[in-house]
Amino acid sequence: MALIKAFIVGGIICAIVQIFIDKTKLMPGRIMTGLVVIGAVLGAVGLYQPFIDFAGAGASIPLLGFGNTLIKGVKEAVDANGFLGTFMGGFKASAVGISGALIFGFISALIFKSKMQG
Repeated sequence: MALIKAFIVGGIICAIVQIFIDKTKLMPGRIMTGLVVIGAVLGAVGLYQPFIDFAGAGASIPLLGFGNTLIKGVKEAVDANGFLGTFMGGFKASAVGISGALIFGFISALIFKSKMQG
């Protein structure tokens, strides 16, 4: 049942984002940044964790979940290290995801030939 909920919730999030891409003049980068900010705001006010508890990976894997992870890391680091935690908490909490994106992006660049679009 958890897999079905994750699939449905993740699919709904992706469908909503696709509608934004298709129906607005917003660039995809701005939409992606907006998703991270929305996830961070929802996490900061405590609304995102119940959503993750319900949907599991369907809520934690999309960019909304990345924003939530960043803010959770900042909160924990600020509690442990004070003001300095503001700068290091987000990186510490999301280091694995950022590293994975960099490594797999590099491997993809080695394997595939990219073409400039213009």
